[in-house]
Amino acid sequence: MKNLLSSFIHAWIVASCLFSCNSDYSIGKKKGYFRIDFPEKKYQAFERPGYPYSFEYPVYATVSKDSVFFDDKAGDWWINIDVPQFAGRIYISYKAIGKENKFDSLVRDGFKMAYKQHADISTGIEEINIQTPNNIGGMYFALGGNTATANQFFLTDSNHHFLRGALYFDAAPNMDSLGIVNDFLKKDLEHLINTLKWK
Repeated sequence: MKNLLSSFIHAWIVASCLFSCNSDYSIGKKKGYFRIDFPEKKYQAFERPGYPYSFEYPVYATVSKDSVFFDDKAGDWWINIDVPQFAGRIYISYKAIGKENKFDSLVRDGFKMAYKQHADISTGIEEINIQTPNNIGGMYFALGGNTATANQFFLTDSNHHFLRGALYFDAAPNMDSLGIVNDFLKKDLEHLINTLKWK
């Protein structure tokens, strides 16, 4: 009886080891993302000769002239603000209001740019009126969902200047993974907007 019990226990242990190796059972892991270390918020002035505007932008960003425009004089004042650490880019375009660039048309274009490519994908677009400390008005568009850009805006004095900005990432749109970075850079956009001055 003792030998039979011992043989049964031995056979059970061997069988358990064999079958456990072929099991499809796995422990579920929670979905997560890499930890992101954010730099300290510090700003520097964008104050270049010949540009009709100035503002402050993050020290962890670089500014370059936008080389893609359509033989338009306005392109002389178009820039990109790159944040390489987060594969982010703020596109800034500027047009002087006048005969060629009517105020109403520029405002319509500002709304069209926010809605045209994103309305079908977005879970909602919030329009927020802007009034900066420097007495500049405009509109901020906060787009929800997996859109290519969650943040766009335009600023104007209604008579001479019209500036438009949009934050994009060089990554597939995913509000879950980009959300924390988007929130971090949104504060930089707000700082840029609130420090903008016309020349």
